Amino acid sequence: MGTPARLTPLLEQFDWARERLTNRLAGPFVDSGNGTDVEAPALTDEEYLWEPVPACWSVRRHSAGPGPGAAALTGAGEWGRDTAPFPHPSPPPFTTLAWRLSHLGELLTLRADHTAGGHNLTREDYRVAGTAAGALADFDASAAAWRAALAGADDAALDTVGYCTYPYGSDPEDLFLDIVWWVNQELLHHGAEIALLRDLYRVRGQLG
Repeated sequence: MGTPARLTPLLEQFDWARERLTNRLAGPFVDSGNGTDVEAPALTDEEYLWEPVPACWSVRRHSAGPGPGAAALTGAGEWGRDTAPFPHPSPPPFTTLAWRLSHLGELLTLRADHTAGGHNLTREDYRVAGTAAGALADFDASAAAWRAALAGADDAALDTVGYCTYPYGSDPEDLFLDIVWWVNQELLHHGAEIALLRDLYRVRGQLG
């Protein structure tokens, strides 16, 4: 089965954004955008969990309980991610690099399962990583799972409402093509946020 023509640019965009974020986090270099390599040191545990402002939402050990303003920690295993039931706090809390990367890994893992897997994973099944190395490995596996799910989509799938049954979004009511686009923008905008947090961490001694 060939890749549908309208899916090809979205796959290329996903692959580019995935590679760029991976390089930005793991180093040793990232493309500046004009073909020049810029040094990008590997993410450390300290930076992964860095809270730049008070009352951040982050990932924490379940034994420690949720952070300020959060109602619970979601996720399986020793670690969980700060969360609260709908309606969420307004204005939204500032979230750490760990929170944002975990959010990406979760949405990719669960959407892959609800597209081409058992259609039964929940946020409580997702194992939140408490270390930088674990988070990088998880992101790679999560992105690979979503990419593999997309590889099986034909034109009929792209035009199917509810082809992805992910229960924490509008997926059951949307065309699958729209969901593919939405996941790309999640990766792009959270990837940009993560890159900015890396820049802020690098100059943290000069802030304020």
